[in-house]
Amino acid sequence: MKCSVVICVYTEDRWDDIRAAVESVDQQRRPAHELILVVDYNPDLRLRLKREYPQAIVVANGHEKGLSGGKNTGAATASGDIVAYLDDDAVADPGWLEALEEGFQNPAVVGVGGRTFPMWASGRRPRWYPHEFDWTVGCSYLGMPVRRAPIRNVMGGNAAFLREVIDGVGGFRTGIGRSVQGKKSRPLGCEETEFCIRLSQRRAGSIMLFEPAAVIGHKVPALRSTFAYFRSRCYAEGLSKALVTASVGSGDGLSSERAHALRALPLGALRGVGEAFRGDLAGLGRAAAIVIGLAWTTWGYVIGTARLRLARS
Repeated sequence: MKCSVVICVYTEDRWDDIRAAVESVDQQRRPAHELILVVDYNPDLRLRLKREYPQAIVVANGHEKGLSGGKNTGAATASGDIVAYLDDDAVADPGWLEALEEGFQNPAVVGVGGRTFPMWASGRRPRWYPHEFDWTVGCSYLGMPVRRAPIRNVMGGNAAFLREVIDGVGGFRTGIGRSVQGKKSRPLGCEETEFCIRLSQRRAGSIMLFEPAAVIGHKVPALRSTFAYFRSRCYAEGLSKALVTASVGSGDGLSSERAHALRALPLGALRGVGEAFRGDLAGLGRAAAIVIGLAWTTWGYVIGTARLRLARS
């Protein structure tokens, strides 16, 4: 099977990150069929990329501004059987693409997601940051499977789908994820969650597969390692989850979240308290962050649901 790699970009501020992402794709043990760079409403960046990477397909986002529109443009441009998405501030291990492609050996598999590790700008993880909330910085988190296993949804910055199914279910829905790129935009997400659930609902028997061997590193700038960002990201996730459940229903839309909140988070909080008693006082910070993160995510969901109800009344 041929695999097209899509990287969605939007700002020159990430030029060095984009170059690192492209270089990591060029160094794959199993070469990509093609590399597609989708530029989100930035003509100057598009021209610069066309000059820098003549071997790549550089296109402008032909849909609504934002990440969903960029992903849909990439899928429409691709000619491979598989479309793999890599974040513009991530670097893929040399075996990343090979591992993603291997996941499609089962004909029931329509999407494969890999493991994403944080690359902290400071060089080390903040001691108070709970592993259960690594999703707030776009990374795999404690509570996810550790071996290859079916999952409800993949994480969008390290994922691959059969090209035919993307268009077949209407692509990624706008208005859920980061529809406005920029420093002042709220850090929303969940466009890939809604897409994966909608895909599974419409194609009975379809499998989303977690493949831990498909590894990437995701850069976490200093701003995103602060408690203020952590809290705002949790709240924004709640807002996004309200939109997801409005689209696909609360049963499927919150199934993984309920399991995580009922199992992984209580265990994480207790672990943090236990670590504090054993001398690691940062454990109290991790326990507190788990409680606060859950509270702010829940509050965002409540506010988002109320807004939707008001809009419909």
